[in-house]
Amino acid sequence: MFMRKIGVAAAAVAGMAMLSAPASAEETFITIGTGGQTGVYYQVGGAVCRLVNRGTEDHGIKCTHTTGGSVDNINGLRNGDLDFGVAQADWQYHAYNGTAPDTFPDGAYKDLRAVFSVHPEPFTVVARADSGISSFEDLVGKRVNVGNPGSGARATMEVVMEAMGWTMDDFSLASELKSAEQAAALCDNKIDVFVFTVGHPSGTMEEAATTCDVNFIPVQNEAIDGLVQEHPYYSYATIPAGMYRGQDEDVTVFGVGATFVSNTDASEDTVYHVVKAVFDKFDRFRRLHPAFANLQKEKMITNNLSAPLHDGAAKYYKEAGLM
Repeated sequence: MFMRKIGVAAAAVAGMAMLSAPASAEETFITIGTGGQTGVYYQVGGAVCRLVNRGTEDHGIKCTHTTGGSVDNINGLRNGDLDFGVAQADWQYHAYNGTAPDTFPDGAYKDLRAVFSVHPEPFTVVARADSGISSFEDLVGKRVNVGNPGSGARATMEVVMEAMGWTMDDFSLASELKSAEQAAALCDNKIDVFVFTVGHPSGTMEEAATTCDVNFIPVQNEAIDGLVQEHPYYSYATIPAGMYRGQDEDVTVFGVGATFVSNTDASEDTVYHVVKAVFDKFDRFRRLHPAFANLQKEKMITNNLSAPLHDGAAKYYKEAGLM
């Protein structure tokens, strides 16, 4: 009888455990590929995860994010290391269409899916005030940080260099520092200038502008005109006067847009709930970083999206009356 009582008790405990098990058993863990911690991509991933994780009890999804860059993030989706990623609109286009074989040697990535677009990303050029650089053409012969391999900024710089007819040998130094390292390198006089495709305001730009005297260099010439005219994912952009210390005038550059992407491996339900977490709390999302302040839902589901929309995202947008 005593043994039977223990058995009944054990069964009761087991039953209670089973009642509490489904929440953890049904949890889905997702990872978002972002960018350097001083860039806006990192903030996008953090903001999305923050909103997703607030609703874990309801939908069972837990979100984390990691650093990387546009190209690394798309490759991470392709090889199964990531579930979502932030990527420049041009690299979303090239990856899906297979139009950048040097960057994506595996060919067109037809399983790539768009989820929504985020903030605009001007191609920004920051030079030491004493570097003698006042135009983009002045980068020739200077110490230039071209960006780290795997980042969208580096890949876009390579596109620009080709349009300008430049090679790395045209610079006295072509460094490959990560975004978090370049402001300090500039102000320590280890480089003369860096290029960074990034949303504004940017922590990297603020660090550089407050630590030393810098100039923001316009990027507008015949070669850039050609890029903007030939490719739908490029457009001219303006960095408004007063954005950073010492920047007293508007600066005209060209740029792309940041996009949030996934692939066909991500379930419709998972993508639906990730999008719902952001768009149902849209005002909260826009307050999480100044670069998000002017985002509009209607534009986020159409602008800069060159891969097909994920079914889970489309389901939410239709339910919300956005499409």
